[in-house]
Amino acid sequence: MQSREVPYFSQWESPGMTLPLLAEGPSALHRDPLWRRSGAETVEDYARWAVNVCGMACLKMILAARGEIHPTLELARACTAYGGYVVNEIDGSIKGLIYEPFVRFVSGRFNLSAETMTNVDAAMVPGLFSRWRYFIASVHPGIRWPEREPPSKGGHLVLVTAASPETIRFHNPSGHDRQSQADVTLPLTTFDRFFARRGIAVGFQP
Repeated sequence: MQSREVPYFSQWESPGMTLPLLAEGPSALHRDPLWRRSGAETVEDYARWAVNVCGMACLKMILAARGEIHPTLELARACTAYGGYVVNEIDGSIKGLIYEPFVRFVSGRFNLSAETMTNVDAAMVPGLFSRWRYFIASVHPGIRWPEREPPSKGGHLVLVTAASPETIRFHNPSGHDRQSQADVTLPLTTFDRFFARRGIAVGFQP
């Protein structure tokens, strides 16, 4: 089981915005007093993007672990240029994160090695750490409440930093409190209820 100190970042600039957002929708983010730190030009742009940047928050944490801090939306815009997000300018919708363009993005821009992983049984995750530093895993966002049964799997990304045959540890960009945000440790069987069996393995190139 690998364990390294990895800084935590929420996908919202104020980590406490999760519950207001769940209650009110993305418009709640208009009240985030720290929105400018995201790199957004307007609070509306911040609110539109923030609900889509769990993957960029994971990347921000990876880069912070090696001493680099990048605004989340600057990462998102750069990733969009590689095709990692598709923005519909007519209705304002954002599609992504798209894995393969993200892999090309982090390799080309940050010299990270990365690989898309599919058909990954939860029991296979600990073995990934023999080769990789991190695993960005697709899970249902309801994993912030692990005692609940999710309606489906996938739809959200968390940064797995360590795993053993029994437990898994991760940072959740949309956790609603400290316990559900940083260094969340769950039984692997609990994680599996939310896990969509896909993700992106990431490492530092030599």
